[in-house]
Amino acid sequence: VYHHTSSIFPLNYPGSSGVEILDAKTKDKLCFLDKVEPNATIGEIKSMFHKSHPQWYPARQSIRLDPKGKSLKDEDVLQHLPVGTTATFYFRDLGAQISWVTVFLTEYTGPLVIYLMFYFRVPFIYAPKYDFTTSKHWVVHLACMCHSFHYVKRLLETLFVHRFSHGTMPLRNIFKNCTYYWGFAAWMAYYINHPLYTPPSKYTCTYVFIDTTQCAIFFCQIGNFSIHVALRNLRPPGSKTRKIPYPTKNPFTWIFLLVSCPNYTYELGSWLGFTLMTQCLPVAFFTLVGFIQMTVWAKGKHRSYLKEFRDYPPLRSPILPFIL
Repeated sequence: VYHHTSSIFPLNYPGSSGVEILDAKTKDKLCFLDKVEPNATIGEIKSMFHKSHPQWYPARQSIRLDPKGKSLKDEDVLQHLPVGTTATFYFRDLGAQISWVTVFLTEYTGPLVIYLMFYFRVPFIYAPKYDFTTSKHWVVHLACMCHSFHYVKRLLETLFVHRFSHGTMPLRNIFKNCTYYWGFAAWMAYYINHPLYTPPSKYTCTYVFIDTTQCAIFFCQIGNFSIHVALRNLRPPGSKTRKIPYPTKNPFTWIFLLVSCPNYTYELGSWLGFTLMTQCLPVAFFTLVGFIQMTVWAKGKHRSYLKEFRDYPPLRSPILPFIL
């Protein structure tokens, strides 16, 4: 239901109009903005609303045409929306926000530091006689190298590669994300670096096997990085432009021919390799949980591509070629 004073057709005349903002829950009138230009964007309207309600900065505002509808995009233009000379919008408070960069740096720094604490066997983790001792199993040292490389890569990508379509996320989510990443890192590191840890089978933990899994991990890490760079190059700085990703001259991107989200495919490959290398149950469980979550994200992005682009390549699967 669209509230209006004259016509439900988009504004197509010169001059200014009024914008009424109501609380989406109570329907109470929060603000009336007078003399808003028809070519004003939702982002500009958010800034005007913020001036009268300083506690609700633009990033925590959700502006909608309907109380239960979807949030309008910041780049949506007033005159292109189905409203009349006085437009009525509904406001929802998204809660305190935090930048994605801060979230990523926090949730990735934790696993890096936590794992190294277990690797160096700092006091109060294991028995005192093991403080600052090192494992006699070389697979433990390789596992530390691979785990550290993974999260250092993620931190550097956050700083220098990723371009975020949304600048912020709810502050409460950082606690959930950090619990997931930090908790799993501690669980895995405790067992892999435990003084009593031994490779479970002399038949599978051979030098050839470990070297193969290590190569697979680094192969997938390079592939993951290549996909992130390719996705970054699709979006000009400061824009929210979405394009269909295609393979580039980099062979690691050729998987785009078959998969919509190959960054998740490579991520899964890395953790499968790490699982085989360590043969540790907590690592296998982390890999399984991560695979389930990445599948959900990949399917969502795949559906979004199909909906937005009519010429989207039909052979692509969300995460696993021809399977899933």
